[in-house]
Amino acid sequence: MFRLQGSKVLAVDVTGDAVKAKNGSMVAYDGQMAFKKLSGGGEGIRGMVTRRITGEQMTLMEVKGQGTCWFADRASEINLVNLQGDKLFVESSNLLATDSGLRTGTSFTGLRGASQGNGLFTTTIEGHGQAAIMSDGPAVVLRVSSQYPLTVDPGAYIAHQGNLRQSFQSGVTFRTFMGEGGGEAFQIRFEGDGVVYVQPSERNSIAGDV
Repeated sequence: MFRLQGSKVLAVDVTGDAVKAKNGSMVAYDGQMAFKKLSGGGEGIRGMVTRRITGEQMTLMEVKGQGTCWFADRASEINLVNLQGDKLFVESSNLLATDSGLRTGTSFTGLRGASQGNGLFTTTIEGHGQAAIMSDGPAVVLRVSSQYPLTVDPGAYIAHQGNLRQSFQSGVTFRTFMGEGGGEAFQIRFEGDGVVYVQPSERNSIAGDV
């Protein structure tokens, strides 16, 4: 159902089921399509309320019909993730589209979200199906195991999946090691078994360059 055309355009063959995508990300379509703007970004009252409280913006549209839609957003690289009943945690700004077999919601992330100014919640996607996530530059998938925990700069983090635990280390950033400073004094540490998606570019935050 989902396929990439190049690395920056997502083609979705729609055959009656609904596709949810970032509002305004459709660049072309053929066939017969119907569009509806979705409120909140998460399903149900909890999704809408938590996003309203935190100010996290993720406006989705629903596409139904028969034909093909093409999606893109600011020439971002697109990465396809296959879910088999598991859950994907993704920054809302990095989510492009999900198919009808997946549910979206919210999850509390605590310190990282508050410090970055992105709200206290991150987007969750779970079920069976495909999701398309975006990155600024080609994404890298890093493996986490019990023997090899992973520490990530918060500005480079995109998403993670698997049986992972998050913790936050404060006091120093990667840039501080290089004598550049000016960033947020914390890192994200992942332990357990799973994968983390990172991008080769760092987003800005209200606290300055990460």
